[in-house]
Amino acid sequence: MKRWLPSPLVSGILVLLWLLLQQSIDPATLLLGAILAVAVPLLTQPFFHPIGFPRVARPLLLLRLLAMAGIEIARSCFNVSRVILFAKAEGLNSQFIRIPLDLKNPYGLALLSCLINMTPGTVWVEILPEKYELALHVFDLHDEQWWIDTIKTRYEKPLIEIFE
Repeated sequence: MKRWLPSPLVSGILVLLWLLLQQSIDPATLLLGAILAVAVPLLTQPFFHPIGFPRVARPLLLLRLLAMAGIEIARSCFNVSRVILFAKAEGLNSQFIRIPLDLKNPYGLALLSCLINMTPGTVWVEILPEKYELALHVFDLHDEQWWIDTIKTRYEKPLIEIFE
């Protein structure tokens, strides 16, 4: 079974999404959905080979994190828009900051990168390998320690619980 369906959950989700997108359950749609459900995980399996598929230890915490991140993204949209439209350029304090990371899981780091880059006003620049620090660019920085505490407590701590 594992040989043809390396990830049955992914295969099931693919079939459901295919049927939802097609808005039909005729035999041809079901057959093509089944073929995709088998082929896509098999073809993408080499990308996950070194560490395997991600294991989510606490799925409810992941949902809570994503909901909180969505609220933060919406809030940042308004704040950045306000700064761009109404603030004077001389008052902007655009800075790079470094945040020490404890998170080592590549899936957790990838999700952290996505959440940071989706938030307007912040850009994940790189992880500095010598000290394992995140280099982050903030569009309008007022309190560096607030950013460090926010990334560490709101994002990194739950991601460690979810993925490690």
